[in-house]
Amino acid sequence: MIVKMKFLSISGPKTDIDRVCDQYLSKYEMQLENAVAELKTTDNLQPFVDLNPYREPLAKAEQFTAMIKDDKICPKAVTSQEEMLAMIREVNHDFLELQEQKELLKKKVESLRERLDVLTPFQPLDLDLYKVMRYRYMKVRFGRILVDYFNRLEKYLFDDLNAVFIEGARDENYVYGCYFTSNPEASKIDSVFNSLHFERISLSPDFIGTPTQACEELQKEIGKTKKKIKKIKQSIRVLVEKHAAELLGAQKRLEELCNIFDVRKMAARIEEGDNKEEYYILCGWMGEEDVAKFLEETKKDDKIFVVVEEDREKFFGEPPTKLKNPKLFKPFEMFVQMYGLPANDEMDPTMFVALTYTFIFGAMFGDVGQGFCLFAIGGILYLTKKINLAGIISVAGIFSMAFGFMFGSVFGFEDVIPALWLKPVEAMTNLPFIGQLNTVFIVAVAFGMGLNLLVILFQMINAIKAHDRGNLLFSNNGLAGFVFYGCIILTIVLYMTGHKTPSNILLAICLGIPVILFVFKEPLTNLVEHNHKKLEEGKVMFLVQGFFELFETMLSYFSNTLSYVRIGAFAVSHAAIMEVVLMLSGAESGSVNIFGVILGNVIVCLLEGLIVGIQVLRLEYYEMFSRFYKGTGREFKPFDQHKKEH
Repeated sequence: MIVKMKFLSISGPKTDIDRVCDQYLSKYEMQLENAVAELKTTDNLQPFVDLNPYREPLAKAEQFTAMIKDDKICPKAVTSQEEMLAMIREVNHDFLELQEQKELLKKKVESLRERLDVLTPFQPLDLDLYKVMRYRYMKVRFGRILVDYFNRLEKYLFDDLNAVFIEGARDENYVYGCYFTSNPEASKIDSVFNSLHFERISLSPDFIGTPTQACEELQKEIGKTKKKIKKIKQSIRVLVEKHAAELLGAQKRLEELCNIFDVRKMAARIEEGDNKEEYYILCGWMGEEDVAKFLEETKKDDKIFVVVEEDREKFFGEPPTKLKNPKLFKPFEMFVQMYGLPANDEMDPTMFVALTYTFIFGAMFGDVGQGFCLFAIGGILYLTKKINLAGIISVAGIFSMAFGFMFGSVFGFEDVIPALWLKPVEAMTNLPFIGQLNTVFIVAVAFGMGLNLLVILFQMINAIKAHDRGNLLFSNNGLAGFVFYGCIILTIVLYMTGHKTPSNILLAICLGIPVILFVFKEPLTNLVEHNHKKLEEGKVMFLVQGFFELFETMLSYFSNTLSYVRIGAFAVSHAAIMEVVLMLSGAESGSVNIFGVILGNVIVCLLEGLIVGIQVLRLEYYEMFSRFYKGTGREFKPFDQHKKEH
């Protein structure tokens, strides 16, 4: 059902707005509207321009609570706002100090790694780095050279150079090492090596020992620094865990305060009186029951003034739509929302969808065993994960089980239990003029006819709510359509059951008059609504257009009726597919392959269950909703300071 909405205007001293939101509005669901835009008739309205002071503390609290690993810690109630903010500032101060220390140590590790990466290729060199870098009469150059150039150097130049090259590590492209030369020859030797694209690599002069020893010292230093970082991380965890309960309580409260303060975005302020006192104004929609409770609670509060507006038409927009259904039907609101929420003057189709969807699904997918699997798995997922689709599948599984008993099918085996009604593949019925036809197909079409009549009644109810007399009386989905389609159904049923059909005169009246009403719907609507609007087209074009619209109407009746044949088709095909599964699993030969039966049932449940679910939804949307339901409502979005909690 749709909750009836009331439009409220709430006002009071500007400084009291937070108290009102916290004390009253937090208890009730109210969709706030922009007061400046909504209350256009009120002069001198100004928006609030204050910045939210709780954003930054909330961000800090969320940052710290994200570090809490123990999800069993209960939030500690906040004693006062000042103490809460002081606690967050203190924790943040200590956290920033530790974080700064950690970042400095991380930079140190990066620096040590860079030095290690530079020195690693020179580990094969058996040199005392501290000594060789301080030779007085010799120069040493560390670097790398391409393998091709090193081969040339080694083959042609070594004998002619007054230098010694000591090779270090080698990879696919480069040879790492160093060369020694005397000071007088240094300039010449450097030129030769430069011509061979020798890349100089600078090593820190404070290295002690061989390159291997220096690398080991660097690795030790990196390890020590990482341990310090680990200790700081532990200190941060201890800091957060020490205040975990307070931080969780602060986060919860700051979320409330932040949401409360954000109400100012929708509020307006106004100056009144000789003293230029400032007042706030809030306005929006609230459920009728909540309005009564809200008024009762605030009647003794002299700082708040509430006005309930009865005439909504003078306000901008239609009331938002809030659905309220029993828990069993709650998951099916998802299908309604997918199509579109009902407008305020429409009926809520949730219960109708819940009953028809699950019933049709069960008829198309009738099996006790498979239905139980859908019921169990869907129920578990819905109870644990709150997935609406899982809840729908669970309820649909109940109807699958029910039709499974009626069809006598358990995991595809049709000899385990007797059929309470019929076997979909075997049941046949003789009909006059048509001959033998599968019983399930006949029942499916008859069921579809009944649903078509029902949705026409729903459309008539919606037309009454909307005061739309034209569609109520003359539409193909109104009274005229109900009489026309109902008369056709009655005639068919009487003929097929061997009873006497209505006389030709009565049929001509019951069918002819609605047809005339279909064609002349527009002028007749103008007549009953006292609208003197003239036809835009000429009389001839009007009649031509009316003829084609009538043809389309008759075609829609026919196609909508035949669409329900798919219910019987899927019921029969499901039984046939399971026969194939059992045949492939060796059931007919007497040696049943259990694995094959299980695999076949799983595949059928997943694939055919998905296809059936989509086909039923198509019937709901295209054959039912399209005839009586518009779905033009807007969602009810209440101010709720506890929304993050849920």
